[in-house]
Amino acid sequence: MKSLAILTIVIGTLFPAYIVNEEVFFNFEDQQINKMPSGWSSYITGEGKPCQWKIIEDNGNKVLAQVSSHTEEYHFNVIVNDSIECQDFEFSVKFKGVSGRVDRGGGLVWRYIDKNNYYVARANPLEDNFRLYKVVNGNRIQLKSSHFTIESNKWYNMKVEMHGNNIKCFFDGRLKLEATETTFEKPGKVGLWTKSDAVTSFDDFSIKCFD
Repeated sequence: MKSLAILTIVIGTLFPAYIVNEEVFFNFEDQQINKMPSGWSSYITGEGKPCQWKIIEDNGNKVLAQVSSHTEEYHFNVIVNDSIECQDFEFSVKFKGVSGRVDRGGGLVWRYIDKNNYYVARANPLEDNFRLYKVVNGNRIQLKSSHFTIESNKWYNMKVEMHGNNIKCFFDGRLKLEATETTFEKPGKVGLWTKSDAVTSFDDFSIKCFD
C-alpha cells in the first residue's frame, strides 16, 4: 500500500484542477451502466464518426469501455477528465484489450491540450508492443517502442510518470519505455485512448499530481 493519502472522488463531483501531492482514484463503481461517466468528455483525433465510451459490467465490476468499432485506420478515440490538469505526475490504469480487427488495446493520455495535441502511451495485443507517441497538430509521431507478449481479454496495469521533460512508461510494474520530451511542457488534462475498432475496457484510474 502506498504511504500517501488516497482520495476516492465521485467522478461527477467538482474539484480543483490541481490536487497537488494527493492521489485521485476512480473505479467507476458509482457510475450508471450504459452511460458515459460524468465529468469526462470524449474526442476524436483523425477521421471518422464519434466514438462511444460507456460504463459496462465486467464480472460484477463497473468499468469504462470504448465500444465503437469504426475501422478507419487514422481514427483515435480519446476521453479526458474535465477537472484534472497536471504537469508532473504519476498516472496508472488497468486495461483489457477485448476485440478489434484493425487495432486492439489502448492507453493513457496526458498533457492533453486539445484533440490534436497530447502525449499517449499505448499497448496493442495484436502487435505485441507497447509504444510512446506524441500527437502534434493531429499527427501521431512515435517516440519509443518495446515488444513483448500481450494477451487479449486479460487485465494489465499501465503506468506513466512524467517529471519535467522525463517520461517513464511501465507495464505491469516493469519500466519498458523512457524518453526526454519538450514538445508539451505546460500542464494538460489526462485521459484514456484507443485506436480505430479497438474495443477496450479500463478500470482503477489513479493519478497523483506534483507541484
